[in-house]
Amino acid sequence: MNIGPREQRKRLIMGVATLAMSVGIAIGLIYFGIDWWWRLGLFFPFWMAALGLFQALEET
Repeated sequence: MNIGPREQRKRLIMGVATLAMSVGIAIGLIYFGIDWWWRLGLFFPFWMAALGLFQALEET
């Protein structure tokens, strides 16, 4: 275990919050019919969410 429970909880919360924000933005872009290439910009928020969630769940 490389991170403590407090840091693990912090990364989990940030990962879930970033994931929720990214999904919300993606739904908004789809709903308003924005061109698909604008959605490519969501790669980085989804990536950051995945990193936070994986780090929290794997305790690394």
